Amino acid sequence: VQLVESGGGLVQAGGSLRLSCAASGFTFDNYALAWFRQASGKEREEVLCFGSSEGTTRYADSVKGRFTISSDNAKNTVYLQLNSLKPEDTAEYTCAIEPYTGHCEGMDPTTWGQGTQVTVSS
Repeated sequence: VQLVESGGGLVQAGGSLRLSCAASGFTFDNYALAWFRQASGKEREEVLCFGSSEGTTRYADSVKGRFTISSDNAKNTVYLQLNSLKPEDTAEYTCAIEPYTGHCEGMDPTTWGQGTQVTVSS
């Protein structure tokens, strides 16, 4: 399984970006997928996690109402839509997956992408 992110960049506060997480060697069937971010000098935090068993997403409070997840199974790609971006959203964003579980609770990713940088200017 391999994950490749793309779509990061520089955007002004209030703007939007869409990040992609393309998977190879795996079909999005039964899985838990999370987006994490790590700002410079800070610990990595989970932005959101989607569990396919329940079909639900849990969001970090800091991104609720602004970030959403979607997928295109034909392209084996998951997207993270970032809206109303704030300077504090600046970080490297990474997707990670745990196949064959379908639950976010106790998620232990087995595969990580390489990350994509999001920089939000004020």
